[in-house]
Amino acid sequence: MSTTPINLERPQGKGLATGTLGLFGSTVIGLASTAPVYSLVATLGFVVLAVGAQAPIAFVIAFIPMLFIAFAYRELNNAVPDCGTTFTWGTKAFGPWVGWLGGWGVAVAGMVVLANLAQIAGIYFWALIDGIVRSPEDALLSDNVPLVTATGVVFIAAMTWVSWRGVEIGERIQNVLLAIQYLALAIFVIAALWHFFAGSAPDATPFDWSWFNPFAFTEWGGFIEAILLALFIYWGWDTCLALNEETKDPKRIPGRAALLTTVILLVTYVGVTVAAMMYAGLGETGTGLGNEANADDFFLAIKDGLLGPVGWVLVVAVMISAISSTQTTILPTARGTLSMAAYKALPRKFATVHPTYKTPSFSTLVMGVVAIVYYVGMVLISDSILQDSILSLGLAIAFYYAITGYACVWYFRRELFTSPRNFFYKFLLPLLGALMLTYAFVQSAIDMFDVDYGYTVLLGVGGTFVMGIGALAFGVLLMFLWFFFPRSKPFFRGESLNRDTPVLVPEDPADFSRSIDGGLA
Repeated sequence: MSTTPINLERPQGKGLATGTLGLFGSTVIGLASTAPVYSLVATLGFVVLAVGAQAPIAFVIAFIPMLFIAFAYRELNNAVPDCGTTFTWGTKAFGPWVGWLGGWGVAVAGMVVLANLAQIAGIYFWALIDGIVRSPEDALLSDNVPLVTATGVVFIAAMTWVSWRGVEIGERIQNVLLAIQYLALAIFVIAALWHFFAGSAPDATPFDWSWFNPFAFTEWGGFIEAILLALFIYWGWDTCLALNEETKDPKRIPGRAALLTTVILLVTYVGVTVAAMMYAGLGETGTGLGNEANADDFFLAIKDGLLGPVGWVLVVAVMISAISSTQTTILPTARGTLSMAAYKALPRKFATVHPTYKTPSFSTLVMGVVAIVYYVGMVLISDSILQDSILSLGLAIAFYYAITGYACVWYFRRELFTSPRNFFYKFLLPLLGALMLTYAFVQSAIDMFDVDYGYTVLLGVGGTFVMGIGALAFGVLLMFLWFFFPRSKPFFRGESLNRDTPVLVPEDPADFSRSIDGGLA
């Protein structure tokens, strides 16, 4: 134990590996969390089906609320650089009940998407093997549900171990995995444009600036559907903020990394979409983006025609994207529950930090176990229910992002009009972002209520609605259960965390080497 005296007037932190990440590392993790390759594969076809040639502007418009909420994250993080993010900020702005539910929204989104990512990683792993060793008459290994599920469980367990082992080793791995993803996207764009200019594209479609005309949408329903789909592919950049206490400059680097991440994603998604449209066109047959048969996986549909014998590169890229995001998705939830426990919003055990690796060890392991149980349980019950839970993911995302936007406005309410900067970055833009996401939440819930939405019908309404609203409602039940435990009283009485509570974060980089001995006692 260090003999360095601890300054009791300063927050000592939660024991995480402070001072580990720079701007580059934080941005890499933020990008990896969005799974850019997989997000495009899962979304591009459906966006084109909804709005046709206006797909590029749909991605641009969906970027706007993400950017506005990123400003809210940046401003709140600058004032309160706590790894609890929405939980901490929501509690400081609106009190313990809203804060707790905001933290639950982060956890729900992470749990559901982990199941999806694990399944995708398993399917694509065996699809790659099928392409290498399978004879035409053999059954596809990627269609073997027990095999794919077991593989997905292995991927979750492996990425949980990486997250438990330390954020530094995770960063190194993500550098490699993200480089592979962007190399694959670059190959895709170059190959698509090469075929277009060489005249060998299956449906060469010249670039048209009308693709970026926001007034060319013909149906409001299709426009809203496309925007909601596009919102999903931007989600994940807030992982930068969940790792704020582990950066070299907790007040500045995470916010900058979040903004940089969203801008890079915008350029990536719009660039790949334009290249895909120029190569494959919008036709409803063959490799056209308007072909419903291609919507689930556009890359898989065109890989052989686009890249020939090296088409497997796109399969590897999707698999790598899913695996990469599996690891980074664990990070924000584990740190969110760590923060909740530190302020007595969860059992103390969740605040356990590994003495050597400086990671939220218990929270990380719990996250991995819960994700595995949820994934296997959903597969055993019904793959359709698993798919509906994934479709409902937008509700949890819009829920906690909107809370963050409103929290920014209310937390800074006394200084909103003291300068033009405060007016725009602490009031107008966060408020607009929150209102947009509130509308997205309400509209999504209305759409999901329809029995024709998604794959199942539960309790006489759309199964997606039941899974999405039910998951958030389950958080309310857990919150009330925790309320009845004696240890929770300081939190719900506003004693352990309120607007004036110093967050458990070192104020000075010089404090990063300090021990947390007794800091959470």
